[in-house]
Amino acid sequence: MSVGEIIALMRDGIMQVLILIAPVLGSALIIGLVVAIFQATTSIQEQTLTFLPKLLIILIVLALLGGWMFSTLADYTRTLFSQIANISI
Repeated sequence: MSVGEIIALMRDGIMQVLILIAPVLGSALIIGLVVAIFQATTSIQEQTLTFLPKLLIILIVLALLGGWMFSTLADYTRTLFSQIANISI
């Protein structure tokens, strides 16, 4: 296996992780920003106020997109396993 192939596998793995985590992180970022603006306008500085909305939105996103995330990861894993036969030392 050449260095280029190893770099391609690593790049594909990192891109797969970024694609899978982007919806969860994006939704948590948006809800965190909304709650922060709410806290700034109302002068409520309770630190635990941001925890529950973020937790709920992350659970909702995982419930909605969990099947897609699993199938994408399963396809990538099948691709990796199919490439094992082509590895030459």
